[in-house]
Amino acid sequence: MAAELTIGSTGEKAKVRSPVAVALLTLVTIGIYGLVWYYKVNKELAAIGRDRGKSDVLGDSPGKSLLAVTLGACLIVPAIMSVIGTWKRIQAARSLAGLPGLSGGAGVVLALFTGPVFYAYEQSGLNAALQVLAVGPGAGATAIPAPAV
Repeated sequence: MAAELTIGSTGEKAKVRSPVAVALLTLVTIGIYGLVWYYKVNKELAAIGRDRGKSDVLGDSPGKSLLAVTLGACLIVPAIMSVIGTWKRIQAARSLAGLPGLSGGAGVVLALFTGPVFYAYEQSGLNAALQVLAVGPGAGATAIPAPAV
């Protein structure tokens, strides 16, 4: 079961998902779970962006990201740009949390050859950022304040 966290003052929920489950469910459902996961991750990143005043970096439209990897895949370029954009948003969330970035080389290799494993890699990176940037239910703590702009 994924741990559910609250994203700062937005009240929106984010999940710390098992990277292995993300990869396996994407394979078992022939990619359908991967699309659901993609939307949810971009939605969580957008909520963090709204909470921290960083919507320009963390995105604001998970629907457009999903549209780019589904219908936009017919043109190839929109899908590639959306995947790169999501990667950059995860990297920005990690930076905002004070964490080092994920390995770009590993990301490229995984994205080119093993899509579901790439999703798992992204999820593992996002999990660490979520645990710093969000508050769990009943944790008795408050969200980390947004940095001064």
